[in-house]
Amino acid sequence: MNKDAIIIIGAGQAGATVAVQLRQDGFKERIVLIGEEPHLPYERPPLSKERLLAPDDTNCQIFRPDFYHEKQIEVQTNETATGINRETRQVLLASGKKINYDKLVLTTGAIVRHIPMLDELGDRVHTLRTIDDADRLRLSLEPGKHVVIVGGGVIGLELASTATALNCQVSLVDTGDRVMRRSIPPILSQFLFERHQKNGVRFHMNAELANACRNPDNTFSLTLDNGTSLQADTIVYGIGVEPNTSLAAQAGLRINNGIVVNHNGQTSDPDIYAAGDVTACWQGQTQTFTRTETWENAQNQAITVAKSILNKETPEFTPPWFWTDQCGLNIQLCGQMNAQEWVCRGDMNAPEGFILFGFSDEILVGGITVNQGREMRNLKKMIAQQSPFCKVSLENKETNLRQLCKAA
Repeated sequence: MNKDAIIIIGAGQAGATVAVQLRQDGFKERIVLIGEEPHLPYERPPLSKERLLAPDDTNCQIFRPDFYHEKQIEVQTNETATGINRETRQVLLASGKKINYDKLVLTTGAIVRHIPMLDELGDRVHTLRTIDDADRLRLSLEPGKHVVIVGGGVIGLELASTATALNCQVSLVDTGDRVMRRSIPPILSQFLFERHQKNGVRFHMNAELANACRNPDNTFSLTLDNGTSLQADTIVYGIGVEPNTSLAAQAGLRINNGIVVNHNGQTSDPDIYAAGDVTACWQGQTQTFTRTETWENAQNQAITVAKSILNKETPEFTPPWFWTDQCGLNIQLCGQMNAQEWVCRGDMNAPEGFILFGFSDEILVGGITVNQGREMRNLKKMIAQQSPFCKVSLENKETNLRQLCKAA
Protein backbone atom coordinates (compact mmCIF):
# COMPACT_ATOMS: atom_id res chain seq x y z
CA MET A 1 0.00 0.00 0.00
CA ASN A 2 1.11 3.57 -0.70
CA LYS A 3 2.48 5.19 2.47
CA ASP A 4 0.11 8.19 2.36
CA ALA A 5 -2.57 8.86 4.92
CA ILE A 6 -5.95 7.30 5.43
CA ILE A 7 -8.34 10.20 5.90
CA ILE A 8 -11.68 9.73 7.67
CA ILE A 9 -14.27 12.49 7.29
CA GLY A 10 -16.84 12.35 10.08
CA ALA A 11 -15.81 11.95 13.73
CA GLY A 12 -18.71 9.96 15.12
CA GLN A 13 -19.16 6.32 16.09
CA ALA A 14 -18.32 4.96 12.64
CA GLY A 15 -15.36 7.25 12.03
CA ALA A 16 -13.73 6.58 15.38
CA THR A 17 -14.25 2.83 14.97
CA VAL A 18 -12.61 2.81 11.53
CA ALA A 19 -9.57 4.61 12.91
CA VAL A 20 -9.16 2.34 15.92
CA GLN A 21 -9.75 -0.84 13.90
CA LEU A 22 -7.06 0.19 11.42
CA ARG A 23 -4.57 0.47 14.27
CA GLN A 24 -5.71 -2.81 15.83
CA ASP A 25 -5.18 -4.54 12.48
CA GLY A 26 -1.63 -3.27 12.15
CA PHE A 27 -1.81 -0.12 10.01
CA LYS A 28 1.23 1.98 10.97
CA GLU A 29 0.91 5.04 8.76
CA ARG A 30 -0.91 8.33 9.21
CA ILE A 31 -4.61 8.36 10.18
CA VAL A 32 -6.52 11.64 10.23
CA LEU A 33 -10.05 11.87 11.68
CA ILE A 34 -11.88 15.08 10.72
CA GLY A 35 -14.98 16.27 12.57
CA GLU A 36 -17.12 19.40 12.26
CA GLU A 37 -18.06 19.49 15.95
CA PRO A 38 -15.78 20.81 18.71
CA HIS A 39 -16.02 17.50 20.58
CA LEU A 40 -14.05 14.30 20.40
CA PRO A 41 -16.05 11.33 19.03
CA TYR A 42 -19.04 10.47 21.21
CA GLU A 43 -21.97 8.05 21.19
CA ARG A 44 -25.44 9.32 20.26
CA PRO A 45 -27.78 6.82 21.99
CA PRO A 46 -27.43 8.49 25.44
CA LEU A 47 -28.43 11.91 24.08
CA SER A 48 -32.18 11.26 24.33
CA LYS A 49 -31.90 9.50 27.69
CA GLU A 50 -28.99 9.66 30.17
CA ARG A 51 -27.57 12.95 28.89
CA LEU A 52 -30.91 14.63 29.60
CA LEU A 53 -31.66 12.83 32.87
CA ALA A 54 -28.21 13.08 34.48
CA PRO A 55 -25.97 15.30 32.34
CA ASP A 56 -23.27 15.70 34.99
CA ASP A 57 -22.90 11.94 35.36
CA THR A 58 -23.07 11.01 31.67
CA ASN A 59 -19.88 10.88 29.63
CA CYS A 60 -20.73 10.13 26.02
CA GLN A 61 -17.16 10.05 24.72
CA ILE A 62 -16.24 6.80 22.99
CA PHE A 63 -12.60 6.91 24.12
CA ARG A 64 -10.76 9.03 26.67
CA PRO A 65 -8.99 12.10 25.21
CA ASP A 66 -5.42 10.74 25.52
CA PHE A 67 -6.40 7.51 23.74
CA TYR A 68 -6.06 9.08 20.29
CA HIS A 69 -2.60 10.41 21.09
CA GLU A 70 -1.53 6.97 22.30
CA LYS A 71 -2.77 5.39 19.06
CA GLN A 72 -1.28 8.18 16.92
CA ILE A 73 -4.65 9.09 15.48
CA GLU A 74 -4.84 12.76 14.49
CA VAL A 75 -8.27 14.12 15.44
CA GLN A 76 -9.05 17.47 13.87
CA THR A 77 -12.18 18.88 15.54
CA ASN A 78 -14.01 22.06 14.48
CA GLU A 79 -12.87 21.34 10.92
CA THR A 80 -15.08 21.01 7.86
CA ALA A 81 -14.18 19.16 4.68
CA THR A 82 -15.39 21.27 1.76
CA GLY A 83 -14.29 19.19 -1.19
CA ILE A 84 -12.68 16.03 -2.50
CA ASN A 85 -10.36 16.10 -5.49
CA ARG A 86 -10.30 12.52 -6.71
CA GLU A 87 -7.70 13.22 -9.40
CA THR A 88 -5.10 14.65 -7.03
CA ARG A 89 -6.39 12.48 -4.13
CA GLN A 90 -6.78 15.42 -1.79
CA VAL A 91 -9.33 16.52 0.79
CA LEU A 92 -9.97 20.26 0.90
CA LEU A 93 -10.73 21.83 4.29
CA ALA A 94 -12.56 25.04 5.20
CA SER A 95 -9.39 26.23 6.92
CA GLY A 96 -7.68 26.24 3.55
CA LYS A 97 -5.56 23.16 4.21
CA LYS A 98 -5.28 20.25 1.78
CA ILE A 99 -4.56 16.71 2.92
CA ASN A 100 -3.37 13.95 0.61
CA TYR A 101 -4.96 10.54 0.97
CA ASP A 102 -4.25 7.04 -0.21
CA LYS A 103 -7.65 5.80 0.98
CA LEU A 104 -10.55 7.99 2.03
CA VAL A 105 -13.44 7.01 4.33
CA LEU A 106 -16.70 8.98 4.52
CA THR A 107 -18.57 8.65 7.80
CA THR A 108 -20.53 11.88 7.49
CA GLY A 109 -23.68 10.45 9.08
CA ALA A 110 -27.10 12.02 8.73
CA ILE A 111 -28.73 15.40 9.28
CA VAL A 112 -32.15 16.09 10.78
CA ARG A 113 -35.13 16.58 8.51
CA HIS A 114 -36.42 20.06 9.30
CA ILE A 115 -39.87 21.57 9.76
CA PRO A 116 -39.44 25.22 8.63
CA MET A 117 -42.70 26.26 10.31
CA LEU A 118 -41.22 25.31 13.67
CA ASP A 119 -37.67 26.47 13.00
CA GLU A 120 -38.98 29.99 12.38
CA LEU A 121 -40.27 30.17 15.98
CA GLY A 122 -36.73 30.40 17.34
CA ASP A 123 -35.69 29.77 20.94
CA ARG A 124 -37.01 26.67 22.77
CA VAL A 125 -37.78 24.81 19.55
CA HIS A 126 -35.44 21.85 19.49
CA THR A 127 -34.16 19.01 17.36
CA LEU A 128 -31.83 16.35 18.73
CA ARG A 129 -28.81 15.16 16.81
CA THR A 130 -25.71 16.42 18.63
CA ILE A 131 -24.50 16.60 22.21
CA ASP A 132 -24.91 20.39 22.11
CA ASP A 133 -28.54 19.89 21.02
CA ALA A 134 -29.07 17.67 24.07
CA ASP A 135 -27.49 20.16 26.47
CA ARG A 136 -29.67 22.99 25.14
CA LEU A 137 -32.80 20.84 25.35
CA ARG A 138 -32.07 19.86 28.96
CA LEU A 139 -32.40 23.48 30.02
CA SER A 140 -35.97 23.55 28.66
CA LEU A 141 -37.17 20.36 30.36
CA GLU A 142 -38.23 21.88 33.66
CA PRO A 143 -40.79 20.22 35.97
CA GLY A 144 -44.36 21.23 35.19
CA LYS A 145 -43.54 22.65 31.75
CA HIS A 146 -45.69 21.67 28.76
CA VAL A 147 -43.62 19.91 26.10
CA VAL A 148 -44.98 19.09 22.65
CA ILE A 149 -43.07 16.41 20.75
CA VAL A 150 -43.66 16.14 17.01
CA GLY A 151 -42.77 12.67 15.73
CA GLY A 152 -43.55 9.28 17.20
CA GLY A 153 -40.46 7.34 16.17
CA VAL A 154 -37.70 6.01 18.40
CA ILE A 155 -36.33 9.44 19.31
CA GLY A 156 -39.80 10.89 19.90
CA LEU A 157 -40.77 8.11 22.30
CA GLU A 158 -37.44 8.15 24.13
CA LEU A 159 -37.82 11.90 24.58
CA ALA A 160 -41.38 11.45 25.81
CA SER A 161 -40.13 8.93 28.38
CA THR A 162 -37.33 11.25 29.49
CA ALA A 163 -39.53 14.35 29.68
CA THR A 164 -42.17 12.60 31.79
CA ALA A 165 -39.41 11.30 34.09
CA LEU A 166 -38.38 14.95 34.53
CA ASN A 167 -42.00 15.74 35.49
CA CYS A 168 -42.87 17.60 32.31
CA GLN A 169 -46.36 17.47 30.81
CA VAL A 170 -46.00 15.81 27.41
CA SER A 171 -48.12 15.80 24.26
CA LEU A 172 -46.94 13.83 21.23
CA VAL A 173 -48.11 14.43 17.65
CA ASP A 174 -47.58 11.94 14.84
CA THR A 175 -48.97 11.58 11.32
CA GLY A 176 -49.25 7.78 11.55
CA ASP A 177 -51.73 5.45 13.17
CA ARG A 178 -49.20 3.84 15.53
CA VAL A 179 -45.94 4.71 17.24
CA MET A 180 -42.58 3.58 15.87
CA ARG A 181 -44.45 2.15 12.89
CA ARG A 182 -41.36 2.01 10.67
CA SER A 183 -39.27 -0.04 13.06
CA ILE A 184 -41.45 -2.32 15.22
CA PRO A 185 -44.47 -4.63 14.76
CA PRO A 186 -48.00 -3.55 15.71
CA ILE A 187 -48.10 -5.70 18.86
CA LEU A 188 -45.15 -3.80 20.36
CA SER A 189 -46.46 -0.45 19.09
CA GLN A 190 -49.69 -0.92 21.01
CA PHE A 191 -47.84 -2.03 24.13
CA LEU A 192 -45.59 1.07 24.11
CA PHE A 193 -48.51 3.37 23.29
CA GLU A 194 -50.36 2.16 26.38
CA ARG A 195 -47.25 2.35 28.58
CA HIS A 196 -46.60 5.95 27.61
CA GLN A 197 -50.26 6.81 28.12
CA LYS A 198 -50.08 5.41 31.67
CA ASN A 199 -47.05 7.67 32.23
CA GLY A 200 -49.18 10.66 31.25
CA VAL A 201 -48.28 11.21 27.60
CA ARG A 202 -51.18 12.62 25.54
CA PHE A 203 -51.09 11.23 22.01
CA HIS A 204 -52.45 12.92 18.89
CA MET A 205 -52.14 10.28 16.19
CA ASN A 206 -53.12 10.58 12.52
CA ALA A 207 -52.58 14.33 12.88
CA GLU A 208 -50.42 16.85 11.06
CA LEU A 209 -49.20 20.22 12.17
CA ALA A 210 -51.23 22.95 10.44
CA ASN A 211 -50.01 26.09 12.19
CA ALA A 212 -47.64 27.19 14.94
CA CYS A 213 -46.94 30.56 16.51
CA ARG A 214 -45.21 32.16 19.49
CA ASN A 215 -47.53 33.86 21.96
CA PRO A 216 -46.94 37.23 23.70
CA ASP A 217 -46.06 35.38 26.94
CA ASN A 218 -43.34 33.45 25.05
CA THR A 219 -45.27 30.17 25.02
CA PHE A 220 -46.34 28.46 21.81
CA SER A 221 -49.69 27.64 20.23
CA LEU A 222 -49.91 24.77 17.77
CA THR A 223 -52.92 23.85 15.66
CA LEU A 224 -53.34 20.39 14.14
CA ASP A 225 -55.11 19.63 10.88
CA ASN A 226 -58.01 18.11 12.81
CA GLY A 227 -58.60 21.40 14.62
CA THR A 228 -56.96 20.43 17.91
CA SER A 229 -55.10 23.27 19.64
CA LEU A 230 -52.04 22.60 21.83
CA GLN A 231 -50.11 24.91 24.14
CA ALA A 232 -46.41 24.42 24.78
CA ASP A 233 -43.52 25.92 26.71
CA THR A 234 -41.08 23.86 24.64
CA ILE A 235 -41.32 22.09 21.28
CA VAL A 236 -39.13 19.17 20.21
CA TYR A 237 -39.44 17.50 16.85
CA GLY A 238 -37.90 14.43 15.30
CA ILE A 239 -39.34 13.38 11.94
CA GLY A 240 -36.38 11.42 10.66
CA VAL A 241 -33.00 12.17 9.15
CA GLU A 242 -31.45 12.45 5.72
CA PRO A 243 -28.03 11.07 4.75
CA ASN A 244 -25.34 13.75 4.68
CA THR A 245 -24.23 13.07 1.11
CA SER A 246 -23.36 16.59 -0.06
CA LEU A 247 -19.60 16.03 -0.03
CA ALA A 248 -19.90 12.66 -1.76
CA ALA A 249 -22.26 14.05 -4.39
CA GLN A 250 -19.92 16.95 -5.09
CA ALA A 251 -17.13 14.40 -5.62
CA GLY A 252 -19.25 12.52 -8.15
CA LEU A 253 -19.79 9.36 -6.11
CA ARG A 254 -22.88 7.28 -6.75
CA ILE A 255 -25.81 8.35 -4.55
CA ASN A 256 -29.12 6.52 -4.13
CA ASN A 257 -30.81 7.10 -0.76
CA GLY A 258 -27.28 7.49 0.61
CA ILE A 259 -23.74 6.83 -0.56
CA VAL A 260 -23.98 3.54 -2.42
CA VAL A 261 -21.52 0.97 -1.07
CA ASN A 262 -20.83 -2.70 -1.71
CA HIS A 263 -20.54 -5.38 0.98
CA ASN A 264 -17.01 -4.15 1.77
CA GLY A 265 -18.09 -0.54 2.24
CA GLN A 266 -16.50 0.50 -1.04
CA THR A 267 -18.12 3.34 -2.99
CA SER A 268 -18.18 3.83 -6.78
CA ASP A 269 -14.57 5.03 -6.39
CA PRO A 270 -12.50 2.00 -5.28
CA ASP A 271 -10.24 4.22 -3.15
CA ILE A 272 -13.12 5.81 -1.24
CA TYR A 273 -15.11 3.93 1.40
CA ALA A 274 -18.12 4.86 3.53
CA ALA A 275 -19.75 3.57 6.71
CA GLY A 276 -22.64 4.36 9.03
CA ASP A 277 -25.90 6.27 8.60
CA VAL A 278 -24.77 7.88 5.35
CA THR A 279 -24.51 4.60 3.43
CA ALA A 280 -27.02 2.72 1.29
CA CYS A 281 -26.67 -0.99 0.54
CA TRP A 282 -28.59 -3.06 -1.98
CA GLN A 283 -31.22 -5.27 -0.38
CA GLY A 284 -32.34 -8.18 -2.53
CA GLN A 285 -35.51 -8.72 -0.49
CA THR A 286 -36.87 -5.24 -1.18
CA GLN A 287 -34.95 -4.56 -4.42
CA THR A 288 -33.94 -1.14 -3.09
CA PHE A 289 -30.91 0.66 -1.73
CA THR A 290 -31.53 0.73 2.01
CA ARG A 291 -29.99 2.65 4.89
CA THR A 292 -29.76 1.23 8.41
CA GLU A 293 -29.68 3.89 11.12
CA THR A 294 -28.46 1.95 14.15
CA TRP A 295 -25.46 2.01 16.47
CA GLU A 296 -24.67 -1.59 15.57
CA ASN A 297 -24.69 -0.97 11.82
CA ALA A 298 -22.29 1.96 12.18
CA GLN A 299 -19.99 -0.20 14.28
CA ASN A 300 -20.09 -3.24 12.01
CA GLN A 301 -19.69 -1.30 8.77
CA ALA A 302 -16.74 0.57 10.24
CA ILE A 303 -14.98 -2.67 11.19
CA THR A 304 -15.66 -4.07 7.70
CA VAL A 305 -14.27 -0.95 6.01
CA ALA A 306 -11.05 -0.98 8.05
CA LYS A 307 -10.41 -4.64 7.30
CA SER A 308 -11.27 -4.21 3.61
CA ILE A 309 -8.79 -1.34 3.25
CA LEU A 310 -6.08 -3.60 4.69
CA ASN A 311 -7.17 -6.57 2.56
CA LYS A 312 -8.04 -8.58 5.63
CA GLU A 313 -10.91 -11.03 5.94
CA THR A 314 -14.11 -9.27 6.95
CA PRO A 315 -16.23 -10.76 9.75
CA GLU A 316 -19.67 -12.30 9.44
CA PHE A 317 -22.25 -10.54 11.56
CA THR A 318 -25.40 -11.79 13.26
CA PRO A 319 -28.86 -10.55 12.19
CA PRO A 320 -29.37 -6.78 12.67
CA TRP A 321 -29.95 -5.65 16.24
CA PHE A 322 -30.88 -2.41 17.98
CA TRP A 323 -32.28 -1.30 21.31
CA THR A 324 -34.31 1.44 22.95
CA ASP A 325 -34.93 2.35 26.60
CA GLN A 326 -38.38 3.75 27.41
CA CYS A 327 -40.62 3.93 30.47
CA GLY A 328 -38.11 1.99 32.54
CA LEU A 329 -38.02 -0.81 29.96
CA ASN A 330 -35.03 -2.12 28.05
CA ILE A 331 -36.25 -3.23 24.63
CA GLN A 332 -33.93 -5.12 22.28
CA LEU A 333 -34.88 -6.03 18.73
CA CYS A 334 -33.21 -8.41 16.29
CA GLY A 335 -33.89 -9.58 12.76
CA GLN A 336 -36.94 -8.72 10.66
CA MET A 337 -39.56 -6.55 12.33
CA ASN A 338 -42.02 -7.09 9.45
CA ALA A 339 -42.55 -10.78 10.28
CA GLN A 340 -45.93 -12.21 9.30
CA GLU A 341 -46.80 -13.53 12.77
CA TRP A 342 -45.68 -12.76 16.33
CA VAL A 343 -46.02 -15.05 19.33
CA CYS A 344 -45.43 -13.97 22.92
CA ARG A 345 -43.59 -15.69 25.75
CA GLY A 346 -44.65 -14.33 29.12
CA ASP A 347 -47.16 -11.79 30.37
CA MET A 348 -46.78 -8.44 28.58
CA ASN A 349 -47.90 -6.63 31.74
CA ALA A 350 -45.61 -8.48 34.14
CA PRO A 351 -42.61 -6.56 35.57
CA GLU A 352 -40.17 -9.32 34.58
CA GLY A 353 -40.87 -8.60 30.91
CA PHE A 354 -41.55 -10.83 27.91
CA ILE A 355 -40.19 -12.07 24.58
CA LEU A 356 -41.77 -11.78 21.13
CA PHE A 357 -40.88 -14.25 18.37
CA GLY A 358 -41.52 -13.26 14.75
CA PHE A 359 -42.27 -15.89 12.09
CA SER A 360 -42.55 -15.68 8.31
CA ASP A 361 -43.46 -18.82 6.37
CA GLU A 362 -43.02 -20.73 9.65
CA ILE A 363 -39.34 -19.66 9.92
CA LEU A 364 -38.14 -17.65 12.93
CA VAL A 365 -36.99 -14.34 11.43
CA GLY A 366 -37.28 -11.79 14.25
CA GLY A 367 -37.12 -11.48 18.02
CA ILE A 368 -37.82 -8.84 20.64
CA THR A 369 -36.93 -8.87 24.33
CA VAL A 370 -38.52 -6.53 26.86
CA ASN A 371 -36.52 -6.55 30.11
CA GLN A 372 -35.24 -9.97 29.02
CA GLY A 373 -31.99 -8.85 27.41
CA ARG A 374 -30.10 -11.87 28.74
CA GLU A 375 -31.91 -13.96 26.10
CA MET A 376 -30.92 -11.79 23.13
CA ARG A 377 -27.72 -13.71 22.39
CA ASN A 378 -29.72 -16.92 22.08
CA LEU A 379 -32.34 -15.19 19.95
CA LYS A 380 -29.68 -13.92 17.55
CA LYS A 381 -28.32 -17.45 17.09
CA MET A 382 -31.78 -18.91 16.61
CA ILE A 383 -32.73 -16.32 13.99
CA ALA A 384 -29.44 -16.86 12.14
CA GLN A 385 -30.26 -20.56 11.83
CA GLN A 386 -33.43 -19.75 9.81
CA SER A 387 -35.18 -22.75 11.32
CA PRO A 388 -38.89 -23.55 11.93
CA PHE A 389 -38.84 -23.58 15.74
CA CYS A 390 -41.95 -24.88 17.49
CA LYS A 391 -44.14 -21.92 18.46
CA VAL A 392 -45.77 -23.71 21.38
CA SER A 393 -42.36 -24.55 22.80
CA LEU A 394 -41.18 -20.96 22.46
CA GLU A 395 -44.25 -19.65 24.26
CA ASN A 396 -43.47 -21.88 27.24
CA LYS A 397 -41.39 -19.95 29.79
CA GLU A 398 -39.85 -23.22 30.98
CA THR A 399 -38.21 -23.83 27.60
CA ASN A 400 -34.46 -23.19 27.75
CA LEU A 401 -33.63 -21.12 24.68
CA ARG A 402 -29.93 -21.83 24.92
CA GLN A 403 -30.51 -25.56 24.76
CA LEU A 404 -33.13 -25.13 22.06
CA CYS A 405 -30.65 -23.15 20.01
CA LYS A 406 -28.01 -25.89 20.31
CA ALA A 407 -30.48 -28.63 19.41
CA ALA A 408 -31.67 -26.97 16.19
